[in-house]
Amino acid sequence: MGAALAVAGASIGAAIAVAYTGAAALAVMSERPELFGRAMVIVGLAEGIAIYGLVVAIILLGKT
Repeated sequence: MGAALAVAGASIGAAIAVAYTGAAALAVMSERPELFGRAMVIVGLAEGIAIYGLVVAIILLGKT
């Protein structure tokens, strides 16, 4: 149960973060297309939150 909550919470948080950063990245790229790489790095960092949640879930499952 704890592992499921870890993944669910992290995924919801990552989805919200990607929504906000993705919208901001698209707005910036519409004005300055050369910032594509930097914008995608920021969106990728937001997606890392879900990966951390998955790692925590795997650690929790391994402790049983």
